[in-house]
Amino acid sequence: MRIGVDVGGTFTDVVLVDDERDVFLTLKVPTTPREPERALCEALERIASGATVTWFAHATTIATNALLGQIGLELPRVALIGTEGFRDLVEIGRQNRSRVYDFFVERPKALVAREDRLTVRERMGSHGEVIDPIDEASLERAVAAIVKRGIRSVGICLLNAYANPAHERRVERRLRESSEAPFVFCSSDVDPQYREYERLSTTVVSAALAPIVSAYLAALARDVRALGITVPLYVMRSDGGLSDDRAAAMRPASLIESGPASGVIAAAQIARALKIGCALSFDMGGTTAKAGSILDGRPEIATEYEAAGATHSGRAIKGSGYPVRYPFVDLSEVSAGGGTVAWIDDAGSLCVGPQSAGADPGPACYGRFDQATVTDANVVLGRLHQTHLLGGAFPIDARRSRRVVAALGERLGLRVEEAAAGIVTIVDAQMAKVLRIVTVERGLDPRDFTLIAFGGNGPLHACALAEELGIPRVLVPRHPGLFSAQGLLAAELCATYLHAVMCSTDEIEHAELERIFADLERRGRDVLLAQGACDAAMRFRRTYDARYRGQSFELQIEHDRSQAAIARRFHALHRARYGYAVEEESVELVNARATISAERVAPRARATADAPAPHAARTRRTWMQSACVEVPVHDRGVLSAGTAFEGPAIVEQYDCTTFVAPGWRAQVAADGLLTLAGGLAR
Repeated sequence: MRIGVDVGGTFTDVVLVDDERDVFLTLKVPTTPREPERALCEALERIASGATVTWFAHATTIATNALLGQIGLELPRVALIGTEGFRDLVEIGRQNRSRVYDFFVERPKALVAREDRLTVRERMGSHGEVIDPIDEASLERAVAAIVKRGIRSVGICLLNAYANPAHERRVERRLRESSEAPFVFCSSDVDPQYREYERLSTTVVSAALAPIVSAYLAALARDVRALGITVPLYVMRSDGGLSDDRAAAMRPASLIESGPASGVIAAAQIARALKIGCALSFDMGGTTAKAGSILDGRPEIATEYEAAGATHSGRAIKGSGYPVRYPFVDLSEVSAGGGTVAWIDDAGSLCVGPQSAGADPGPACYGRFDQATVTDANVVLGRLHQTHLLGGAFPIDARRSRRVVAALGERLGLRVEEAAAGIVTIVDAQMAKVLRIVTVERGLDPRDFTLIAFGGNGPLHACALAEELGIPRVLVPRHPGLFSAQGLLAAELCATYLHAVMCSTDEIEHAELERIFADLERRGRDVLLAQGACDAAMRFRRTYDARYRGQSFELQIEHDRSQAAIARRFHALHRARYGYAVEEESVELVNARATISAERVAPRARATADAPAPHAARTRRTWMQSACVEVPVHDRGVLSAGTAFEGPAIVEQYDCTTFVAPGWRAQVAADGLLTLAGGLAR
């Protein structure tokens, strides 16, 4: 049996596939935020007791929660060893201001206290030449201070170490000889590329997260082993690849976006299987909604982000978080989930978010909260079941939902259903913005895309979002509320390595680049083989971070042995992204990247009937624009391939509810997908 577990902010989702018996089992339990491994292991006991497990992978939000300051995940004391004269680089950073016109804006709290920023006298040139050899006396003073203070996690970031790591290696050796710090990170290993502040920040974030992530993975491995699961424990990384728990502990910053990545990987699998060239993944859970674009079956990957930073309308706000340079699935995210709280501002206007009720206490209908949320609005509108969720396993109180939404409506002079419809309209508008960010703002036309909607709440809102952006088709997976956990079964073992090259396309030395790529691929292959990958299944991808000379940002393009082809690819991508290209300008290659992956066998879908079986749909009173009408409610579990019906309609299943809006037609495909087609597609 193979198991995938996604630990989300509201629910922990478990998917179990028994390949021999062609069985697909699912379970959804409330997350235990302060001890995420507890809910995970309790779920495993319920669903996999006595099973012979051959594959185990999970996604976690532990790194993100630690940076956001979750109680019980306080960051440890960290030391930093840098070049003399650059002690305060971590605090100086860039000139980005998260709020440009706020005279009192504060930067994120430095992860290293000033007294723990230690320096050594040395200097390395930008081409790797030694200008000043390392001063041993200054090194001894720095190491002695760390030993005296008992600091257990240390980051080392020396000037230009990406070009020549020799001095960092010397500091690391001396530190390991003299101190008991189990976590030591060299910037030349963590992020071997230029731009000192970003390299420093990535190293410091890694050092700060290492004790927490390592302790969590160790505890999880211990508890999982106690359940009789002895296979390697794989963890989803931010770039959508998997690492075993040991490799993940060595690169803790790679797990910051672990949770959101797995859903996009599962959506990409559907896009490849159906040969969909342009797809959008839309994941709406309990606290956030996330969107990502998938082109030719491959999720868009970015190389830098700000961890624990703020967002505005789905856009990351520069200067609000901690820069981390690590590949991650390029997602746009907004605080819009089932638990997002509705409120009225000082001007008397209805607002939704960014505060969320999360898993505890949860929406008002859970019985422990007294403010209206998006879930409560959907209950009032009749789109959600009125007495329970999760197939009856999770009772809800619809009267509490009506009471808290009615309280908002009274202040606005609206009926309770009108207030609920207003909440849904506002949250839909917020989520439409993130879909525009990953399409229109990337030079892509959303009308060319298919929307793949999942998460516990995604299919409830998918039709409205598709209509807003002119998207003609929506696909709802067979288990949308557990889709991210299912993505863990389809993900690949993956490793990414880079080397700074800094040359223009006119100066390319193909023999040297071939040597660099071969070395990077050898390192990645060795790492994956050590994690249990199959050598015959290895795949290699070569890319460059490229820019016009003088630019301060890069775009990622595919490698080619032709200099002209590399330049043409960059010009075309720059034109699509920014609306213009300067073809007479030289293209500069900043980094060479090698991505090494080992393909895994995807879970097989259960067989479905070839002909539609008759079924009797019950009805439920549901608010439609200006009045309540009886709307058919279908049980997805009895819908056979070929079954079709017109909206408005509701489709219920254990892990999710789908709302088919008026003017849309739903049909069950042979592979179990629910296809929704709007007027634009018919």
